[in-house]
Amino acid sequence: MELLKYVRRRSFLSEVVYTVLNIALALAVVLVIRYTDSIALALALVLMSKWRVFAVRPRYWFANLRSNFVDVIVGVSVVMLLYTLNVANIDESRQLLLMGVVTMFYAAWLLLLKPRSQRSFMVVQAGIALALGVSTLFAISFNWPVSLVVIVMWVLGYSVANHVLSTYNDETHGLFLSILWGFIMAEIGWVAYHWTIAYSLPFVSTLLLPQVAIIAVLVSFVAYKAYDSFHHHQKIRTADIMLPLLFSLSIIAVLIFVFNSVGTAI
Repeated sequence: MELLKYVRRRSFLSEVVYTVLNIALALAVVLVIRYTDSIALALALVLMSKWRVFAVRPRYWFANLRSNFVDVIVGVSVVMLLYTLNVANIDESRQLLLMGVVTMFYAAWLLLLKPRSQRSFMVVQAGIALALGVSTLFAISFNWPVSLVVIVMWVLGYSVANHVLSTYNDETHGLFLSILWGFIMAEIGWVAYHWTIAYSLPFVSTLLLPQVAIIAVLVSFVAYKAYDSFHHHQKIRTADIMLPLLFSLSIIAVLIFVFNSVGTAI
């Protein structure tokens, strides 16, 4: 009985420490951005938080990096978003409010969403990482060479596909499919590099949402539904993908044919 009490007490203490450290990380990132304007230091904090990736034998490092890359994508994107808000030409009260919202989102990501391992949560994690990653990439890459943009898009596509496919324990072609999806995202990135439309967000016109981020998420969602249908039924059933496909095509059509006229070319 004493042993059970000790185990429960230790488990509770571990949960408290875990919660405090993750909240401290989110606060540290926003404070560094706010008071030092140092992107490098904030990124260092995010990367240092992944020290456990390398706290094993070197042969496990690559596998750990693959499983943690979605979290790194979100962390890096949050840093860039906070920096953009910090230098935005808006009144200070709105600036602090928006930075607070982003910080709370990051804390919620670390505490509530990232630890979940059920497939539905993993799919949501991948979708958030893809949306934030692509948005951040096209926000900062306006003077990058196209080859670098294509490479980063490949990494984003590979990472989110691997994240979702890792939930299918009997999948033997996960590596190949992840690499393939990386190439598809790279192709989308190449096209978007030459003509990118972005939309201003409410409350802060300096933040732009690239059209390609929305398209990448919608295309990936349809691909996931098609794969999931094939995995369970050995064929892609029309009933499983019709609604996601129609929804995604409708949104993409509206973006391309209607909202392009009100977007901003970057």
